[in-house]
Formats: sequence, C-alpha cells, structure tokens
Amino acid sequence: MRVCTRRRSRTLRLWLLIVFLSLHLLVVSLVLSIYHTSCELHSYPDIQTSISFSVQNTSASTSTMAAAGSDTQEVEMDSTADNLAKLEALYSHPLYNLPTPPLPDGDWLLKLRTQKKEEEHSTQQWLSANEDGYDPIRWNASAETHPPWLRFHLGISRWQMYQHKDPSLSALTQQMASHRIVSAVQKSGGTQLKLVMSFPNYGQALFKPMKQERHEETNVNLYYFSDFERHNAEIAAFHLDRILGFRRMPPVVGRLVNVIREIKDITTDHKLVTTFFTSPVGNACFYGKCSYYCSTEHAICGRPLKIEGSMAAMLPDLSLAQRRSWRSPWRRSYSRSKLAQWETDSNYCDSIKKTPPYDRGTRLVDLIDMSILDFLMSNMDRHHYETFEKFGNDTFLIHLDNGRAFGRHSKDEPSILSPLVQCCRVRRSTLLRLHLLSLQSYRMSDVMRASLSLDPLAAVAPLLTEQHLSALDRRLETVIQTIQDCLQQHQHHSDVIYDDISDYPGA
Repeated sequence: MRVCTRRRSRTLRLWLLIVFLSLHLLVVSLVLSIYHTSCELHSYPDIQTSISFSVQNTSASTSTMAAAGSDTQEVEMDSTADNLAKLEALYSHPLYNLPTPPLPDGDWLLKLRTQKKEEEHSTQQWLSANEDGYDPIRWNASAETHPPWLRFHLGISRWQMYQHKDPSLSALTQQMASHRIVSAVQKSGGTQLKLVMSFPNYGQALFKPMKQERHEETNVNLYYFSDFERHNAEIAAFHLDRILGFRRMPPVVGRLVNVIREIKDITTDHKLVTTFFTSPVGNACFYGKCSYYCSTEHAICGRPLKIEGSMAAMLPDLSLAQRRSWRSPWRRSYSRSKLAQWETDSNYCDSIKKTPPYDRGTRLVDLIDMSILDFLMSNMDRHHYETFEKFGNDTFLIHLDNGRAFGRHSKDEPSILSPLVQCCRVRRSTLLRLHLLSLQSYRMSDVMRASLSLDPLAAVAPLLTEQHLSALDRRLETVIQTIQDCLQQHQHHSDVIYDDISDYPGA
C-alpha cells in the first residue's frame, strides 16, 4: 500500500516538473520573438518610415474622400431640391390648373347616395351612377372616412382618372406601398405572372414582380411581343402620364414584398402554392401558371425573401363599371414576317378619320396622345385600349398595361408615332405642355427624375437610369419636330391643332 502511494506521488511530481519546464520554454520563446522583431525594426528604419507614411496617407486619403463625398452629397441634394422645385413649378403652371366647370352627375363613373328609408338602409352604399345595382360593401356617410380606394373610384370622371390635385392620391399610394396584404392570388389571363393583392379595407392592387435589373436593356434580337414586363416601367409610366397632364392611368407605386409571408402564407390559390421552391442559393422563388413566362427558368425570386414590384390600383369591379376593349387601328401584326396595313399604306389615316368612333369627338386626338406617351417611353405593345362603357364614345382612353415600356434607351422607335405622322392631328393642350417640358426650367428629364424620387423603391435604386431619362428629352424633341412638320404641310393650323382650350391665353 505504501509502495503504491509513493509511486503515485513520484509520478505526479514528474508531471508537474514537465509542465513547469514547458511553460518556462514558452515564455522564453515569446520574449526572444519580441526582441527579434524590435531589432529588425531598428535595423531597417525604412520599414518604420513606410508604415508611418502609409498611416498618414491612409488618414489623408480618408479625409479627402470624406470631403469629396460630402461635396458630392451636397451637390446631389442641391440637384434633387432643384428638380423637385421644377416639378412643383410645373404642377403649379396654369396649363395644369385650367378652370373646369362642375360636372353633371352623369359625368361621374360612380356615386354615393343616401337611401330615403332610413329604417331600411341607415348607411350610404356604393353604386353605379346609372343606379343599376349596389355593391355589398356599406360605407359611413362622412366622405372623410371613406378609404382612399373608394375616394379614388369616386373621383373617376368622363375625362380623367383622377383630378390634378386629388388629395386622396397620396393616401392611396401610401397604403398600397405599406399596408398589410391579406390576400394574394394570381390574376388569370396574360402571358406573364401577375398577382391581385387585397388589403384590409377592401382595396385591391395589381402586383407585377421584378423580372430584370433596371440597367438591363431589352435584347436587340427580341421581338416586342416576347419582351419581359418590367415593374419599374409600370411605375415610371404612371409618373410620365401625370407629368404630361393626361391623368388617364390608375395610380402605381413600388413596394418590397415578402415572398413567403405576404404571398405563400396567405394565398388561397392552390395552383400558385405548388410553384414555390427554394433556389440553390437559398432564395424563396415561385413562378405561377401562365401561357409563357411561368416556369422554373423564369421564376420570381426574393433576395432572399423580399422581391420588388409595382402596385397598380385596381379599377372598380366590372359589375359596377363595365369597360369596353377597343382594338387599336395602329395595332402591330404580332408576326415576325407580316406587316400591318398602316405600315404599308401612307394614306391609312384618311380611312380611319371616316370610321366611327374616330370620325367625331376627341377619340382620334386621344389616341394620338397615347401614341406620344408610348413613343416617349418606347412602348410598342399597345394592341388594345379600354374605355368605361357608361360614357360611350365621349370619354378618355385608359392607359393600362405599360410593363413593356422603357426597354431600350439607346434606340428610338419612330413607328410608334405613326398615328401622329399619318393623321397630323394633336390637341392644343398637349402641344403646349410638350413645349413647356422642353424648356430648361421644366425639362422633362429633370421633373421625371424628381417625380420618381418620391416613390418608395427609389431608396433602393433609381427607377430609371440616366440613359432612359436622357432618352426622354431626345424623344420629346422628335415629337415637337414632328408636329412642326405637320404644321408646315398644312395651310391652316386648325387642320393640325385641335383647340381643346380656346380660352387659354397662351400661344
């Protein structure tokens, strides 16, 4: 027993001695290493000098970059402020604030009325202005409490989608950009994936997700009918339509959407649910069901969960406000080899002018307005347009579906202007606004840049590249020159200019 105890004690002392010697050797090696490094630095003073200069240069460079960055930021802020001032001045111009007489009840698309028998109906209801039926939703009597969606619908008139200074427009776009989404289902029809998003206060918006980067130009070998729909084009088209003073497009705003939480988890669309998957890099993706670009090769993917998209306010339900679809007389053939009649017949417009509804009223100049808008944003995909059936032929054209605009900034497509070139007819109000936007004080690219900067997605990246903004100025000059050519071809200006603002004193 004593022998075992002595052996264990001797073994323990031996291990302690080994540990002590190891620690001692480690401390000695560290001291020698520090001493050696110190000697090397003293032996090579140039190293110390270079280190010193490197620190000083880095410090100086950082200071210079900070100063330059500060200057650049100040210049950008000044430029943004100037452009916003231009935009405000543009919208304050008399051309955008022309006096309009009160509209009769028949010139409003929808209206609210109070039922006479309060015991049967104690609240107001939303119904068609021709009183052909009620919407199941009931609203409070006070107009201030109506949600922005209803105020937008009630503001649609015979001549415009919304008023120039509509107070509900800001609230509507803000809700589409930020309010909770309670439902997301795929919209039927069409060649590409679109979703109908619903909100808690009965509002709905059409969501077009991001399919390509903003700086990407459309492939030169791609036909216009095979192009992608771009979310930023929908947003930019709304701003351009407003800047031109048309106001014929439903409000559109950008939004970041969570692919899982705001689409997959809340959708009741069983076909849509089956198309969700996770990409090899962990991004949440889906592709939906449609006739062309709905496959894993064309999937919509978050980064990793959120995806950009455009939210366009939905128009009133067709049960309340029927719309009529019109085939555009300048519709393209949608063939890779066949040309349309207007592309081969230089006198094509002569027959159109004799054909209803283009033989009277404002339908022809409204169509030419739309062609000017399309040329400025290079949209070749205008095969149809819609009007509200209630207003018959005397109403504005709804500028819907602009996702294939702004595809190429490096090329202008003159054929889009064929209605203007062949008919040589234009509204006086349109011409005056085009001239206004060509002036340095209201330059189109500047006011467009300012207007787009107010969209929520502008915080991620500019919605249009500088090349696209420059293209707007270039194309504007082409439109104005085309009208000048028309005026020179006709003896009387009244043959070209449709005077829709005879009381306006401008030239």
